[in-house]
Amino acid sequence: MAAEHELTPSSYIGHHLTFLQHPVGEGSFWTLNVDSLVTAVLLGVVSLGFLWWVVRGATSGVPNKRQAFVELACEFVDNQAKGMFHGDRKFIAPTALTVFLWVLLMNAMDFLPVDIMAWFTHLFAPLGFRLVPTADVNTTFALALSVWLLMIYFSISVKGLGGWIHELFCTPFGVRPLWMSPLLVCFNLLFNLVEYISKPLSHSLRLFGNMYAGEIIFLLLWMMDGAGLVGAFFAVLLGLGWAIFHILIVVLQAYIFMMLTIVYIAMAHESH
Repeated sequence: MAAEHELTPSSYIGHHLTFLQHPVGEGSFWTLNVDSLVTAVLLGVVSLGFLWWVVRGATSGVPNKRQAFVELACEFVDNQAKGMFHGDRKFIAPTALTVFLWVLLMNAMDFLPVDIMAWFTHLFAPLGFRLVPTADVNTTFALALSVWLLMIYFSISVKGLGGWIHELFCTPFGVRPLWMSPLLVCFNLLFNLVEYISKPLSHSLRLFGNMYAGEIIFLLLWMMDGAGLVGAFFAVLLGLGWAIFHILIVVLQAYIFMMLTIVYIAMAHESH
């Protein structure tokens, strides 16, 4: 009986990589990862609450520290949008800022010690509760699909439905000479389909891969604690080093996701 409950490296990692799932239909497709959804929604509320708190205390005079920080962040994102998009930025800049803050907070959940947090999550999720929504491919793919749908919306809005369809079938190779037009139309459509499919895939998998790998490395380092005092010492030392390096990854991945959001929406306003 003791052997059945013996903690092994595989069971330790497997336990911390188990989602709190709730089926809403038949099949794995209709299963919700409740932990990712709840954490993502809570962090979204926190980010909006933080911005509301800053705006509520904003003054026209000398800004306080939190107002200056938010103003710098807004100006930074707006400058990034201005460098790639030369139209009206009333939508694209706030969208990019929202994406950056939300993804940054979700990535930052990776800094919380999983074993300490498990003391609380075991109260309502004894089988497992994952705290990093961006280490769940469902979350990153949903975010990427949202940007992808915005890209298609703006492409149709700017070019019209006919212009968008014309772009799908007639660019980038054109349709001349006419005797080759059926073959060129097929090549154009195939080329554009590959581009449209690859954008959400690369957008989502890049963020997921980096955060999932970071989560695995943290788990491997914490597992060294079971090797006694020496293992605990190196686990803390290496864990601290990886956490410092992971700060760069967390911020960089949020920045990349934000920049790709701006790029894809900006590209939707351009004609080939």
